[in-house]
Amino acid sequence: MRKILFALFALLAVAGLSAQEFTMVNGAEPTSLDPHAVEGVPEHRIYTALFEGLTINDPRTNRALPAVAESWSFSKDYKTCTFKLRRGTTWSDGVEITADTVVQSWLRKMDPKNAFQYADLPAMYIAGAQEYLDGKAGPESVKIRAVDKYTFEVQLVGPIPFFADMVSHYAFAIVPLHAIEKYGTDWVKPDKMVSNGPFVLSEWKPQEKIVVVKNNKYWDAKNVVLKKITFIANDDINVGYNLYKSGAADWTEAVPLELMDEAKLRKDFHVAPQYGTYYYIFNVTRKPLDDARVRKALAMSINKNDIVNKVTRGGQIAANGFVPPSTGYTPAKGYGYDPATARKLLAEAGYPDGKGFPTLSILYNTSSSHKSIAEFIQAQWKENLGISVNLLNQEWGTYLDTRSQSHNFDIARAGWIGDYLDPSTFLDMFVTGGTQNDGLYSNKTYDELLQKSRETSGNERYQLLMEAEKVLIDQDMAILPLYYYVTQNLIDTDKWDGWYPNPLNVHPWKFIRPKK
Repeated sequence: MRKILFALFALLAVAGLSAQEFTMVNGAEPTSLDPHAVEGVPEHRIYTALFEGLTINDPRTNRALPAVAESWSFSKDYKTCTFKLRRGTTWSDGVEITADTVVQSWLRKMDPKNAFQYADLPAMYIAGAQEYLDGKAGPESVKIRAVDKYTFEVQLVGPIPFFADMVSHYAFAIVPLHAIEKYGTDWVKPDKMVSNGPFVLSEWKPQEKIVVVKNNKYWDAKNVVLKKITFIANDDINVGYNLYKSGAADWTEAVPLELMDEAKLRKDFHVAPQYGTYYYIFNVTRKPLDDARVRKALAMSINKNDIVNKVTRGGQIAANGFVPPSTGYTPAKGYGYDPATARKLLAEAGYPDGKGFPTLSILYNTSSSHKSIAEFIQAQWKENLGISVNLLNQEWGTYLDTRSQSHNFDIARAGWIGDYLDPSTFLDMFVTGGTQNDGLYSNKTYDELLQKSRETSGNERYQLLMEAEKVLIDQDMAILPLYYYVTQNLIDTDKWDGWYPNPLNVHPWKFIRPKK
């Protein structure tokens, strides 16, 4: 580790030589640079540098701003959205982007043969798309079309006034189909990739760094100031923190828990509310986790206030519900700390004082923070329920495969930051068969409530969503919420402009620039 740290310092020390070059500690090695295969935060940050959808996130509010689409409009019933594309927008190789490019890109994302994660996000909201994703109909069933060369129209399953916010997400990415057809899976390599964002891929050294440089063919290139961004692939929080402190990195959001008090004293440490939740997933197909009484007992035997006050200590808020509270939306009540009732429920399930309870495992991805939380919960379950659990650590890519592909886990650490600012971004994950439904939860009533919510609007819609969360949490305890996130970023905003704390912690690179 000392050799790796030394090498990184030597490699990145030159970053401070140019005010137009920026270095970020980006966490784990990305699993893919194909926008349609992206499913995590480290990949998302790289995506926002290399690619751009119909809209992008406002750096302050996270609401939609024009991107490939210069404007959009809704029908009176908000069931049809029409995007007007910029004329002359091209890929970095000069090939033009048209409305048909958008159509074919979205169909690729939802093609059931590709089995892309997140494909169900567009499929849930675009008319006819779920049938295509499920293999019950062909692509002609999907109600998207190129009205003309620069007009793209999408019909929705119901009134979705926030749809323009949604399409800034990489699930709605526009991809260079001509390059994909030519190079196949190799199209993401530096000498073959073409992109349409403010930057293009220059260098990719696996497990070390990804470098992007300014895309001179980007439609708004004149307003992009940064010339180069280096993304450091590193999931050792202590290394990342030291890289930042030494000046070898300009931004990190990883602070070691044992150094949190030190970080809080720094002027360049920014803490703000975040629209996200840290939680544990139960694999509800495995005994004894298939019993809701067991899941509730596990939840009620954890002192979540102690997690945020004694373990994480970064301003997080203990959570019993899953969806963070917001205007017009009240989360499910959930279950607070009540060891006595937890022991009673466990006994009712057939495990008095934990006797006969099998030894389960908690899966988490490499991080000292995740480890500390898992150790705390391990101790709580031993003390309050008399049960033992093992801890299983895996690096990011393997962890994602275990959790999302094979589902070969008992209990898994997870975190969810909203894809857009609406409760549905949390609840849609747990529909039967959903690509983000890693615990394989299924409840017909839950599915029906969410489907009805997509067909209505206003207060009625929020009531349906709140009823759905009650089923998920209060009735079934299908997942175990632990706390609501706060953003924790180290970046010197006296040096860098265009970076602002925001609820999704999404920071489009085109806006970041040195202060004058």
